[in-house]
Amino acid sequence: MGKIAYIYPGQGAQKPGMGKDFYENSPASREVFDRASQLLGLDMKALCFGEDPRLDITEYTQAAMVTTSLAMTAEMEKRGLPKPRVTAGLSLGEYCAMAAAGVLRTEDAICAVRRRGILMQEAVPAGKGAMSAVLAMTAEAAEQAISSIADVQIANYNCPGQLVISGKTEAVAQAEEALKAAGAKRVVRLNVSGPFHSPLLKKAGEQLFEELQAIPVMEHAIPYVANVTAQYVYGTEEVRELLKRQVYSPVKWQQSVEAMLADGVDTFVEIGPGRTLTSFIRKIDRGAKTFNVEKWEDLEQIWNQ
Repeated sequence: MGKIAYIYPGQGAQKPGMGKDFYENSPASREVFDRASQLLGLDMKALCFGEDPRLDITEYTQAAMVTTSLAMTAEMEKRGLPKPRVTAGLSLGEYCAMAAAGVLRTEDAICAVRRRGILMQEAVPAGKGAMSAVLAMTAEAAEQAISSIADVQIANYNCPGQLVISGKTEAVAQAEEALKAAGAKRVVRLNVSGPFHSPLLKKAGEQLFEELQAIPVMEHAIPYVANVTAQYVYGTEEVRELLKRQVYSPVKWQQSVEAMLADGVDTFVEIGPGRTLTSFIRKIDRGAKTFNVEKWEDLEQIWNQ
């Protein structure tokens, strides 16, 4: 393998049964799940492995996703699989990236996202905010199309031809029509519980910042890429501020991947349920090598490279 990045999916990738095979086969993974259950007072096995309706509720989703991805990472580290030179994660996945880079302890990352999920869930009353995916339109054209509409903004720059907008429900509806008129191939309303990565969540970000003061941020051996800036983070000084801003600022995922590619990264390992980030990377650079770790047997394909 060449220069490797570990990358982690965000909210929306969750699925029933995620991580169950790791729990059954790996003592290292089992320890992460069991520790999360103890810390949060939640039965993570019931939440992640069965048909638990809470899995799609933000305040539970976030802890479940981070626990699962870090449980998988624990087994990879135990095996001595090729180590990353940088890490990154989409929105919620940034906490996994930080733990994998050594910025946060695993248990602190899990506890932080539990509080993050609760704060985000409570930030905007149900029905007051919305998000929509915008397909087959350039970022520049989308930004221009919605520039005159208040209370809506680009929330995610995922890859060429795929953006997400977020904001007040009525503003998002207005923006949907403006984007279609400006040439978007499709604009699809997302089934989410809030207007994430919009200024409507600024208070939640500020509340999270205060709570993050109690969580130690450690010097790390490898950098991670911050969603807010799409830049490598080497030190500890700005970590909490970046996490605060991340709650209500656009996720610059495409730009983050481009920064890693420019740094010589040629292999991306997506760790967690689904293959969302892999599909984005293929649209950003078809020449990049990608692997997924979401099932136990996926570890073998990496081990054999």
